[in-house]
Amino acid sequence: MAVDVIMPQMGESVAEGTIVRWLKAVGDSVDRDEPIFEITTDKVDAEIPAPEAGVLLEIKVGEGETVEVGSVVAIIGSADEKPSGGGAKKPAADEAKQPEAPAAAAPAADAGEKDRADMSAADLRRTRSTPVVRKIAEEHGIDDLSAIDGSGLDGRVTKKDILAYIESGAHEAAPAKAEAPKAAAPAKAAAPSAGRVELGIPKIPVNVRAADTVEKMTGIRKATSDNMILSKHYSAHVHTCFEIDYTRIDRLRRKFKAQYAERGGKLTFTTFLAKATIDALKAFPIVNAAHDGDNVVFRGNINLGIAVALDRGLLVPVIGDADDLSMLGLSKRIADLSERARAKKLMPQELDGLTFSITNPGVFGSQWGTPVIPQPTTAILGVGTIEKRVKVHTLPDGTDTMVIRTCGYVTLGFDHRTIDGAVADAFVGHLKQTLEGFDESAM
Repeated sequence: MAVDVIMPQMGESVAEGTIVRWLKAVGDSVDRDEPIFEITTDKVDAEIPAPEAGVLLEIKVGEGETVEVGSVVAIIGSADEKPSGGGAKKPAADEAKQPEAPAAAAPAADAGEKDRADMSAADLRRTRSTPVVRKIAEEHGIDDLSAIDGSGLDGRVTKKDILAYIESGAHEAAPAKAEAPKAAAPAKAAAPSAGRVELGIPKIPVNVRAADTVEKMTGIRKATSDNMILSKHYSAHVHTCFEIDYTRIDRLRRKFKAQYAERGGKLTFTTFLAKATIDALKAFPIVNAAHDGDNVVFRGNINLGIAVALDRGLLVPVIGDADDLSMLGLSKRIADLSERARAKKLMPQELDGLTFSITNPGVFGSQWGTPVIPQPTTAILGVGTIEKRVKVHTLPDGTDTMVIRTCGYVTLGFDHRTIDGAVADAFVGHLKQTLEGFDESAM
């Protein structure tokens, strides 16, 4: 019996995915759980395995196309069945039902006037939006999403659509439209002549010349772009920088490195930083909290993200309930998540639930930086390069001498709406004290 291959749900707020490439062709045999195509979403790039063993009978969605979660993208059947369609792309099932009725803003508005019980599946998809889209709309005072021309399935408004709508300045004209709906032009027709983005970033046209090369941004890069701009707009960013003496940590790392490797762990400076960060978050739970309008949400657990730099963009895999793990457990989880992020093997849930993150540009030689806070968290720790430095050391008799120590800077980026400077400094001070006097019994 033929089996549908569907676009999977890659994260709770992800509504659609784009086929990057097919790893198998029509007529190829596939094993159960063997990767057959690669997708990109707002959250992750991933290889998707076959749900059953058999033969790839049909590919319904071509490379470069975006479809809604749950859409059928291919058919797998038994070896004695013939491939249907020879691999030619066919529209997804829901799209095929309405070939002559492309989505538009007006039908979406009509659907919004119906009772939900009377709506068709297409109507419901048009009026439904993801949490990300609703959050952006709320922050910018957009009450009616039906005014936006959606590019998703059945005219559904995607994050790209609402950001483009905001950039155009159309939402600023919305009140006038409400007062005179018959005379006003559609919101999407508002001219973006202001030359600026609502978030305060000028929109500068690029004159593409013959010698230039134009490449489409990856899904991860576009998501990073959008999220960083939103974060800078939403959070009051402040940074504080401390120098850490890692000399003791370096000695412990060298001493226990082989033992950890024998037990399946990888003992790095990041492991120590993660453990010290968890201890500091326990002591200062406000740094593990989130800002939510007029409320501060104190998280019940510590879900620690460790940023991984990839050629296609930046991912932040999340160690759930990191405060329950030992040093060995942390070392295993950090190594595992990093390796699978590079191999496109992460699961959707491993990118959700972040409460605090660590980014380490120091591996590229950076002394220190001012990282942007990932939403909806309230702080992020940036780690600079770790190197040997000459320091002044005071001897017992009071005289000073020069010594060589292993040192590096850490920077805490924090949201000043939630965290005061004194609390931020006390947090990093706790981190510094833990690292410089690290308890060997914790190993």
